[in-house]
Amino acid sequence: MLRDIFEKRMGKGPDFSRLKRGVNAEGDNDARNLPEIPDNMWKKCNFCGKPILTADVKENLYRCPKCGGYFRVHAYRRVEILCDEGSFQEWDKEMPFVNPLDFPGYKAKVDVTKEKFKLDEAVISGECLINGERTALCICDGRFIMSSMGHNVGEKITRAIEKATEMRLPIVIYCCSGGARMQEGIISLMQMAKTSEALKRHHDAGLLYISVLTNPTTGGVTASFAMLGDVILAEPKALIGFAGPRVIEQTIRQKLPEGFQRSEFLLKHGFVDAIVKREDQREVISEIIRLHDKDLIEKSMKTFGRVSDLDEAEISADGAVNAAGAEEKASGKTESTAWQRVLISRDPKRPTAKDYMDLIFDDFIELHGDRCFGDDGAVIGGLAYFHGLPVTVIAQQKGKNTKDNILRNFGMPLPEGYRKALRLMKQADDFRRPIICLIDTPGAYPGMESEERGQGEAIARCLYEMSGVKVPVVSLVVGEGGSGGALALAVSNEVWMLENAIYSILSPEGFASILYKDSKKAPEAAEVMKITAADLKKLNVIEKIIREDEPASSENIHEIAKLIDEELSDFLARYKDKTPDDIARERYDRFRSF
Repeated sequence: MLRDIFEKRMGKGPDFSRLKRGVNAEGDNDARNLPEIPDNMWKKCNFCGKPILTADVKENLYRCPKCGGYFRVHAYRRVEILCDEGSFQEWDKEMPFVNPLDFPGYKAKVDVTKEKFKLDEAVISGECLINGERTALCICDGRFIMSSMGHNVGEKITRAIEKATEMRLPIVIYCCSGGARMQEGIISLMQMAKTSEALKRHHDAGLLYISVLTNPTTGGVTASFAMLGDVILAEPKALIGFAGPRVIEQTIRQKLPEGFQRSEFLLKHGFVDAIVKREDQREVISEIIRLHDKDLIEKSMKTFGRVSDLDEAEISADGAVNAAGAEEKASGKTESTAWQRVLISRDPKRPTAKDYMDLIFDDFIELHGDRCFGDDGAVIGGLAYFHGLPVTVIAQQKGKNTKDNILRNFGMPLPEGYRKALRLMKQADDFRRPIICLIDTPGAYPGMESEERGQGEAIARCLYEMSGVKVPVVSLVVGEGGSGGALALAVSNEVWMLENAIYSILSPEGFASILYKDSKKAPEAAEVMKITAADLKKLNVIEKIIREDEPASSENIHEIAKLIDEELSDFLARYKDKTPDDIARERYDRFRSF
């Protein structure tokens, strides 16, 4: 009934304002049977303009129950939503007022704001538990002078980072800001460098920083601590940018496109790892913290057991499945030619890398973007568990239909795909997570935009940086392994192939065109090139062949995934006692032998 009356007041029925004057819906003066609604029980949604009850907004985590639009959350309410009950212990609750420029009226403005919102400053900080995970926490509150960053905001955040470093805690910062606090001038600007330097020390100590971008995150905060997270999350449709949209429009005299500087825009352009709904943030943040827990990773690695049930006769001294053993398993089948394997590796119905990921790994959290230009759909990567061990998984992904292939660029990565992969590898190295790469690409995308954005440099950087990674790295070619585009994810301690995969300097068609001047001679070229798993095992280019009793398909993918699972278990068990320096040196020696 309250909602019916409420909607009448908002213009969906007879004039509700008359009820408060004692006039009922028919114009009578007797309104004794109708309840009176206090003004603060309702509001109009800023996004859809529809009438909503304030209580409904609060119960819905400060989202419009009709359009889903996100309202700003007060700092202490955010604590209630995010933290385990009673676990938040506030740090530096009160700090002395600072007015470095003696700006007229500034103290009075701050005093009024403090009294109105019962806050000492535009950020609160402290220690808490998030689903049992202990972490430092800072939360900006947009009500306090638009959460602009002055000395005390920068100081509270810096102290929290320093304390987290000293206590060896991860830190989560919920960012919200209109930018620098004008009343503090250049001193406000200095907070950008101060907070960034503190985060560098926190990172160098091997600790995790998660940045959560909320509406709005702009100006100097965006150009400092907000964009420095090891993992950067954002709430849906949050405004995020260095210069505000009005400033941009006034400066360049152009109308900005719809959705410009919103979370979805930044995700597409590679600057945030994921957009996370408010109701999911507690679970996602706690899971990310667990996946970066070095103690958990070290303990899981040390206790990792060999669970492979392959016959010992099939395993060579270094644990590799012999090519002959794989062929014997495929009893009764006719040996395929090299060209037939090429066609099988390209079969549109062949399982993709993501199909194997879904079966082998648990609780995969995809992380997006290269933090530079874009998010390439041809490369997917993120965090997952493998039998309880946190790992980083990176894969080249083909599409399953025309629309999906356009999104995935037919499995041909752009420079931003390789830069995303490299970013995730370096993060894995920082937090001691093993790296598993799944390769399936015709090659790196050769278009004009690739050259404009530095395709060669992006691939070279992968080769350069992967050589020094000090965690175990294994790469598996599940389909096509085309040229340098595949090698960029294969500077590994071991490289494996599915039995019907190929790994080559370039396509047989390209090889035939160059050497035979006739692309139609591709089948002959495939034989000469030695691109099959069996050929490459004999050349010691790969360590393992994962057998396919029948070509991989949706019918037998579970059996193949089980074999991959067993081999990965064996690999990790063999590497669990090796030192970081030994792991990197073995990888160097592997490629030095060619």
